Amino acid sequence: MIIQKDLPAQGEIVLVNINKIMPHGAYCELVEYKADAYLPIGEVASGWIKNIHEFIKEGARDAAKVIFVDPSRRALDVSLKKVTTKEKKDKINDYNLEKRAEKFFLQSVKAANKENSIEEMKKKAAQVVPTYSELLDLVSEGKDPAGMLDADVKKAFKEIIAKSIKPKVFSVHYSLELNVIGKKGDINTIKKALSEVQAAGVEVLYEGAPHYRLTAEGPSYPVAEGKIKEAEQALEKYSSMLAVVMKK
Repeated sequence: MIIQKDLPAQGEIVLVNINKIMPHGAYCELVEYKADAYLPIGEVASGWIKNIHEFIKEGARDAAKVIFVDPSRRALDVSLKKVTTKEKKDKINDYNLEKRAEKFFLQSVKAANKENSIEEMKKKAAQVVPTYSELLDLVSEGKDPAGMLDADVKKAFKEIIAKSIKPKVFSVHYSLELNVIGKKGDINTIKKALSEVQAAGVEVLYEGAPHYRLTAEGPSYPVAEGKIKEAEQALEKYSSMLAVVMKK
């Protein structure tokens, strides 16, 4: 998080480092908080546990669910067995993305020589989004509010994002069948129609007459589908000369 909370909330999935294993549980350090937690042996795994060392190892990192919080004593209990496989995978992915986004932010601050203003900028950013990964999304999409980051930091942030993150590409595929109708069209008509499909940003792969493979790409599925729609509209102009069958 941009400004870290003091303690996690009950029910929150957290990352823990297992520091010391005892006969009836283990003491853990919370990776994202300046706090420790206790892992009771009954929360290590389902079923009866004869030897706790068969299930956890000192120095290991894992995802756990917070099952008890006492803020007055800063006492926390966590559970490993209450975390699903999906929750564990999502937590690890989110943590890795957050650390990467934080790294980019710190690099942009350093590149702009604004280390002395970093805490002030973090406070401003935290009023808009709680995490660095969300901050990265806002800046990369140009949706960040004016004044949230210094202009030179924002510029450096965008440059680092552009160099480090390859834009995700979404693809859609369609099959196309083109047949000449009577004497109204010929092979040149087909070539002209396909050139207009390509002009719409759609790749055409010949699979053997009269079959073709159409591929469109974009930063999202709607954008890619929009190219296919434009190609389809271009083909409609040849409906009196060509029989067109397009399928996804």
